[in-house]
Amino acid sequence: MLQKWLFKQVDNSALIVFRVCFGLLITIEAWGAIFTGWIRRALIEPTFTFNFIGLDFLQPLPGNGMYYYYAVMGLFGVFVTLGYKYRFSMASYTLMWSCVYFMQKSSYNNHYYLLILICIFMLIVPAHRYFSLDVKQNSALKKFSMPNWVNIFIILQLWIVYTYASVAKLYPDWLDGTVPTLLMKSKQHYWLVGDFLQNEWVPGVITYFGLIFDLIVIPCLLWKPTRKPIFIAAIFFHLFNSFIFQIGIFPYLSLAFCLFFFPAKSIQQRFLPKKKFYELEEVNIPKYKPALMSFFAVWFLLQLCLPLRHWFIQDNVLWTEEGHRLSWRMMLRSKSGNSTFKIVNNTTGKRTIVPKRNYLSKKQMRIVSTKPDVIWQFCQRLKKEYEEKGEDISIYVNAKVRVNNRSSQPLIDPKVDMAKAEWNYFSHNDWILPSNLEKQ
Repeated sequence: MLQKWLFKQVDNSALIVFRVCFGLLITIEAWGAIFTGWIRRALIEPTFTFNFIGLDFLQPLPGNGMYYYYAVMGLFGVFVTLGYKYRFSMASYTLMWSCVYFMQKSSYNNHYYLLILICIFMLIVPAHRYFSLDVKQNSALKKFSMPNWVNIFIILQLWIVYTYASVAKLYPDWLDGTVPTLLMKSKQHYWLVGDFLQNEWVPGVITYFGLIFDLIVIPCLLWKPTRKPIFIAAIFFHLFNSFIFQIGIFPYLSLAFCLFFFPAKSIQQRFLPKKKFYELEEVNIPKYKPALMSFFAVWFLLQLCLPLRHWFIQDNVLWTEEGHRLSWRMMLRSKSGNSTFKIVNNTTGKRTIVPKRNYLSKKQMRIVSTKPDVIWQFCQRLKKEYEEKGEDISIYVNAKVRVNNRSSQPLIDPKVDMAKAEWNYFSHNDWILPSNLEKQ
């Protein structure tokens, strides 16, 4: 029964149209980063980047190399749109985007992680079997159908993302409107809508609309009577996010996902009227079924477990950031802080305050005061620099952080030599001081 459900052949119109939309969006994402100055701010101006710990070899190309890097990546996006050398183009974009994602944390966004997952999905599905240059060059590739697991895979993945995003909002600072109020306050300078967003009732609407929408959007898209109303709500929700929070292509990508929820016949008639609609009752069990089923099992086990890991790490994830990434914890807190890095020469006893501006860009200055993993990485970089000069040093950090407009609290134990501190990826780091957030 499960095999029949997964490998039943269904019309592939939604996948074909999604490929075109997806290709256009990832092209815009790559080339847009060039023209908006994002590459300059995040990858060229800094003398180094804060990569994911353990991936120190991932650093930006020298000079203007990252402009060329993104130009090529955008070109692969065009090839995906056209369905040209599809597997190679999709694999190349996936690899290049993943490298940039793991290369820097100054502009971390859960949506960037989602794009990696969708790139992998698009890499393994037969999205080039119709309306593509590959088919034009080799007509044997043409197909009007795809296995049903394509629909199931993307729906399950989206359900996980939205559900975890909703559940993460079930904490006091979101439910009492503190976080939405702070978010809207930061937008008061916006043209036309800035003053409107300061109305007292606006954060309340955002609080519960955001929570409820994330929780019900996938079930409502699956159920025919609620499909069109929730789609209309999704248009409003994602366009609002696009305008207010300026999060790139992702609101539009989220709307493109809706293609997989509407009847395939409707998608075919509206977008691909010349395409033959596939109506046969056929089940094709591929030879690689065991490998595919194993991949699905591992994939979804990870997707279910990764967002839960912060519950098994000591202290509040809002404070420690341990288990925050890859967990669909989106726009849940406002953090600000300041930090001082003191270097002590263990031979001469000389004490020096690190001039952070000599090392860090403006974007990096913000995160090096609020994120413990970045603080640790900066200390390790300082240690390496002084070791190369033949100096044995200790580093002590005085950092104070505010979370969701609470009073400042010390973040790092000032007595710990951060040059000797270890980083624990899967457990709590004891040099992070207790949060006491619940007591404020």
